[in-house]
Amino acid sequence: MPVASRVSDASDSARGRLGLTREDRGLLSVAHDPVLTFRGVSRVYHVGGTTVHALSDADFEVYAGELVAVVGPSGAGKSTLLALAGGLDSPTGGEVWVDGAPLHALGTAELAELRRDRVGYVFQDFNLVAALTAAENVALPRELAGVSRRAARGEALAELSAVGLADQADRYPDQLSGGQQQRVAIARALVGGRRLLLADEPTGALDTSTGDAVIDLLRARISRGAAAVVVTHERGVAERADRVIEIRDGSIIAATGDPASVGHAEERTP
Repeated sequence: MPVASRVSDASDSARGRLGLTREDRGLLSVAHDPVLTFRGVSRVYHVGGTTVHALSDADFEVYAGELVAVVGPSGAGKSTLLALAGGLDSPTGGEVWVDGAPLHALGTAELAELRRDRVGYVFQDFNLVAALTAAENVALPRELAGVSRRAARGEALAELSAVGLADQADRYPDQLSGGQQQRVAIARALVGGRRLLLADEPTGALDTSTGDAVIDLLRARISRGAAAVVVTHERGVAERADRVIEIRDGSIIAATGDPASVGHAEERTP
C-alpha cells in the first residue's frame, strides 16, 4: 500500500497546479532573484489581555545560493519568522513571498502545494510520522506530489545515504536515536529539490562532525539554486552562513554580510 494512503491527513486539496502567472513567479533562474522576501512583516498575538509582538516590521530577502543564519535569545521571534516564511502562519501585517509566489494571494490548496513542493522544513521536534519507516517518512512528500512509490523510495534512499543513514532506512522513528531522527528530518527536507530550506536548530542534537556534514549538505543543495534559512544558537553554524540576522524582542536589530554577494561564506574567507 502506498505510503500516502496510510496517512489520514493527506489532503487531495494539496494536489493540482498553483496556476501562478509568469509575473507572479518571476524569472527565478537568475542567481540574485530572491527565493524569500519579507516586506514589513509583523505578527501580533493576543493572549488573554496581553498583546505579544512576536515579529515587528521585518524587511529582508534571501537569495538563491545563500545560507542565512538567524540568531537571538529564546523567545526573540526566530521560530515565528520560520513559521511565516514557510506559510505555516500568516502575518498580521506585511507580505511574505516564496519562490515568486505571494503567500497572501494563495488559496488553501495552492498554499498547501507550495509548502509541499517548494519548501523543506527541519523542525526542532522532528515531526516524523511514527507509523512510517525512515525511508517512508522521507518519501512521503514525493508520493503526495504524485511521484510513484518506487521512484519516491529511490529518492528517499539517496537522501538518507547522504545523511549517513542508509542502513537505517527501514527502521521506525522509535527505533532511532534523537540524532538519527533529526537526520531523517533533514533528509525529508532535502528530498525533491525544493527551493527554500527552513531549519530550526538542525544541528542541535548532532555531534560536531555530523553537524558539519549537515551544513555541507545544505550548502551543496543551495549551490544548485536553493536558499536556506537556519535558526541556530551555535556559533560554528553562524560562522558558515553567508549572512547572519539577529532578532531580539521581535525586531531585527542587526544583520551581517552582504545580501548582494551571494556565495559561500567560507569561500570568501581569506
